[in-house]
Amino acid sequence: MLEGKNIVLGVCGSIAAYKSALLVRLLVKAGAHVQVVMTPDATNFITPLTLSTLSKNPALVNYFKPDTGEWNNHVELGIWADMLIIAPASANTLAKMANGLCDNLLLAVYLSAKCPVYFAPAMDLDMWLHPATRNNVSKLQSFGNTLIAPGNGELASGLYGEGRLAEPDEIVDYLSSALKKKLLLANQKVVVTAGPTYEAIDPVRFIGNHSSGKMGFAIADELATMGADVILITGPTAQVSKQYNVKRIDVTSAAEMLTACEHNFKDAKVCVMSAAVADYTPTHVAQQKIKKQDTGFNIELKKTTDILKFLGEQKAEGQLLVGFALETNDEEENAINKLKRKNLDFIVLNSLNDAGAGFKSDTNKITIIDRNLQKTVFELKSKDAVAHDICLKIAQLLKE
Repeated sequence: MLEGKNIVLGVCGSIAAYKSALLVRLLVKAGAHVQVVMTPDATNFITPLTLSTLSKNPALVNYFKPDTGEWNNHVELGIWADMLIIAPASANTLAKMANGLCDNLLLAVYLSAKCPVYFAPAMDLDMWLHPATRNNVSKLQSFGNTLIAPGNGELASGLYGEGRLAEPDEIVDYLSSALKKKLLLANQKVVVTAGPTYEAIDPVRFIGNHSSGKMGFAIADELATMGADVILITGPTAQVSKQYNVKRIDVTSAAEMLTACEHNFKDAKVCVMSAAVADYTPTHVAQQKIKKQDTGFNIELKKTTDILKFLGEQKAEGQLLVGFALETNDEEENAINKLKRKNLDFIVLNSLNDAGAGFKSDTNKITIIDRNLQKTVFELKSKDAVAHDICLKIAQLLKE
C-alpha cells in the first residue's frame, strides 16, 4: 500500500525519537519515499545524520540551509507529501498544531500540508491525561487529522501506563490500512486463476498448453493495488507476483485447480478465471516412463470438469464471475455463447488472429462483453494496462 508514496515524517523532541529510525527503515522497505523533518529539540535525542542515512534524504531541521543560505520550502513539501505522519508527537508540538503556532519548519509543513495528517503522541502518563492535552487531541481530530493512539507500558519516567509511542510496525500497518480503506476494492476477497495446467501422461511427460500466466498475474497484482485480498491459484509458471497481499496457491493439474477453486470460491466476492485449463486429461497415467516404440502411440483421454461452468452453477447473488475466451474463429459468437452457458457477469475475448495478442506476449488486445451483451473494444495494450481495464470493469459492476 505504501509503495511509491511520498511521506513526510515529523520527529519531535521525545525520548521515543529513537524509534523513528526503525519507522523510517520500515517505510523505506515498504517502498515509500521518506522526507524527515525534525524539530530542533528532536536533534537532542537522535541525530539528523542517522535519519538522513536511513531515509536516503537529508533530514531537515531549519528553515534555511546553513551551508548555502537556501531555504527549505515548506509549501513545496506540503504539496509533495501524500501523507504527513508526526511520530513521536510531543505534548508541546500537539499544542502548537492545535492552536496554529508556526515557530519551526515542521509546524510550517503541517500548516501547508494538503494531504492526510497522522499524529502518534508520545509523552508521560500525566501529560497524556492532562485536560489540555486531551483538548488539543480533540481539536486536531476535529480538523480531520488522525490519531494513532499511544500504547500502555513502562514509560521513561518509570511510571506504567498510557503514553508510549505506538510501535513502528504498528504505525506502518495503520498507514497501510488507512490507504487500503480508500481503495476501490478494499477488503474484498478475490480469486484469480492463471497459467496452464499440466495433465500427466507418465512421470516424465504431460499434456499442456502455451499459457505463460502473464495475464492472470497482471490481473491479480492490479486487484491487489485496488485493495483486494487476492487468492491467486496458478498452474506451472515462472511468473512472480509483485504485490504482498496476493496469496499464491500452486497447482499442476485441472483436478487440483478445481479443488482449489471450489475451496476458495464460496467466500469470494469476485472470481476471475484467466487460467488456460486443459479440457482433456489422460484416462490412465503410466506409473513408469513409457518407452519409445517404432509404431504409433495412442493416448485415451477423458474430459476434465469444466471449472468455469461449475462455478457459474454455484455462484451466489452478489458474486461476480469473469471468464476468458481465446478464439481463432467466430470470436464474438463463441464468446457470447460461453458467457450465457456458464453464467458469467462478463467475458474477456481475445483472438489469436490479432497481432500481439495471446499466449506469452507482453501485450494483449481484448473485447469485454457483459451479461447485457454490451461490448467494449480496447486497442492493443500492455498486459498490465489490460489488467487495469478489466479491474475497472469489476469495480464498476461491484459499485452498481
